[in-house]
Amino acid sequence: MTAPLDWTTVNEGEGRAVVTVRGRLDLATAPSLRQALLKCLAEQPEALLIDLSGMEVAGSTALSLFTSVARQAASWPGTPVLLCAPPAVATELEHGRYGKLTVHPDLDAARRAAPHEGTATRSVFDRLLPVTGAVRHARDMATDACARWGLPHLTGPACLVVSELVANAVEHAGTMITLQICHRGRYLNIAVHDGSPTPPELIKLQALDRERGRGIMLVDSVAAHWGWLPSREGKVVWATLAT
Repeated sequence: MTAPLDWTTVNEGEGRAVVTVRGRLDLATAPSLRQALLKCLAEQPEALLIDLSGMEVAGSTALSLFTSVARQAASWPGTPVLLCAPPAVATELEHGRYGKLTVHPDLDAARRAAPHEGTATRSVFDRLLPVTGAVRHARDMATDACARWGLPHLTGPACLVVSELVANAVEHAGTMITLQICHRGRYLNIAVHDGSPTPPELIKLQALDRERGRGIMLVDSVAAHWGWLPSREGKVVWATLAT
């Protein structure tokens, strides 16, 4: 009898997250695995390694979840997704109709292909109280990061984005907030974590100070991409700015 689908997640050294999947993958179990992998991405690991060597596939359609996760990772946070699978599953992933993915023969090969911690990312973060002063502190962080990383042309857009995302978390989540700003490759990535699983409000917000209140929809006008993901403690709302 085939075991039910199950997985474990281990945070290895060098910023890597390794998810080991076992049991039967089908259309009924695929959404739960996809949700778990998205929560791993929300933690912004340097690399996400997915070991499928112990997984059995009941219908190739269920494998489309890995294409979905890889596309999300490419949009944000830019985390490489490295799969390892036995030959039959690897063939479906590499040549299937749901997109072509790179698959490694085993976990050691995937580890060798993964980037080393800190080689591709510069990052700052801080924990913020859910008070109006958090918005000003977020702008100060964005201004300092852009100056430090030689991105003065992004100071205005970055300040707008952090203002809206942090203010949204203050007003609607009311929990502790983590703001993370990363420079990865061609993008400046901004992420705001809060403790509420409720999706972000996409309506015009009331001003929390005199320098904002123009609405979170302005984020859409300056960001290359933006969205949100569930996280282990709530959600993360993210945006990327092209450098």
